[in-house]
Amino acid sequence: MHPTSSFSRRQFLRRIAAAGAGVVAAVEIIPRRALAAPGQPGANDRIRVGYIGCGRRAHQIMDLPAEGQIVAAADVNLPRAEGVAKRSTSKSFKAHRDYRSLLDDKSIDAVVIASPDFWRAIHCIHACQALKDIYAEKPLTLTIKEGRAIVNAVKRHGRVFQTGAQQRSMAANRVACELIRNGRIGKVHTVIGANYPSPWLLKLPGQPVPEGLDWDAWCGPTTPVPFHNDLYLPRAKPGWISIWPYSGGEMTGWGAHGLDQIQWALGADGGGPIAVSSSDGPYKPPVFDAPMDADQVDSLFKTKHKVTFLYPGGVTVKLDDGSGAGGTFIGERGKIIIRRDEFVCDPPELAKEPLPADAVRLDVSNDHMRNWFDCMKTRKDPISNAEVGHRSCTVCHLGNIARWLGRELKWDPEQEVFPGDDEANAYLDVDRRKPYALPEVV
Repeated sequence: MHPTSSFSRRQFLRRIAAAGAGVVAAVEIIPRRALAAPGQPGANDRIRVGYIGCGRRAHQIMDLPAEGQIVAAADVNLPRAEGVAKRSTSKSFKAHRDYRSLLDDKSIDAVVIASPDFWRAIHCIHACQALKDIYAEKPLTLTIKEGRAIVNAVKRHGRVFQTGAQQRSMAANRVACELIRNGRIGKVHTVIGANYPSPWLLKLPGQPVPEGLDWDAWCGPTTPVPFHNDLYLPRAKPGWISIWPYSGGEMTGWGAHGLDQIQWALGADGGGPIAVSSSDGPYKPPVFDAPMDADQVDSLFKTKHKVTFLYPGGVTVKLDDGSGAGGTFIGERGKIIIRRDEFVCDPPELAKEPLPADAVRLDVSNDHMRNWFDCMKTRKDPISNAEVGHRSCTVCHLGNIARWLGRELKWDPEQEVFPGDDEANAYLDVDRRKPYALPEVV
């Protein structure tokens, strides 16, 4: 039996959700104070936050630090935006159908962007231009070009940007990555991660559009298709998270967690792999033309197309049967397995000696949202800033592109192109429906 034969979407999501408590705790340091300024909240100011995208994930991240206040929400499904009022203490809370009217409100300091993947870059860039600080869910982008555009917009407008890769704020994950970066297992030669599936295609018959939902606006930059609940919900049967051109599938959905940990542990936050390949020829995504039951969706979660990345220094990253929230790092002296908020050393003695005093970032809260709020006051970079989010998501996109083309690809992480490969470079971005172009960053 193949080692991944029992690997299903339900089991994978359940395994992630059930991950154990942290092994160690970091010390939270009170950040330095900063004076308030236009587009920059002061240390003692109430930070007024708006939400763009008010679905499942948005409601999971509405417990803000004490100084945060939800004052507005925007969603193309207006009743969902109106429902956020129940989570707000603001007497002047406003619900918007069009996110641009929310961004026009100069009293709003920051936005949480939890819109679908294919909308996220547009929302992020417009929020930068409106001088809002940003917490954007992962995966950060639908394409590699979008990620670089977001990074440029954040720099151009001086924004504090946190990507929702919350494992970066988990103490156990920080320690595990530092153990690897500080040579506890010696030179790393192999990393084994989960074999995340690429996106599928959908051609379902239409259903009545729910009252209050602007379906054409939801489709946004994509070619409009008939409404169907199994597309509209993120994880239905199968849900837009698994469907192209709305998402990169679980390769970007869960890969944005696991491959992010691999990037961090390998010290590749400012770079990435130099080559990527996929086995078993070009990947042909299955097409859904009728609603599916959970077992059918699970069967498609298994893919024979194994992806391999080559990093500088000869490190090989194989997507096979490793941890979906991290990976198994194999070096000359042993191995470390990183999961969500826990890690395992083999042999156990690898973690006994204390790390160098400057190894683990003790100024970072274990609370990912708290880290963003602290950085809005100090104007420092959060632990998962725009460059980090873009680079980690790029690795996910490279995996999908290698599968679609079914061959080895050379990658230049500095120029962010496939050198001399026009066919592969055509996948760096997508066409968008007018008037939903990717905003120019000037």
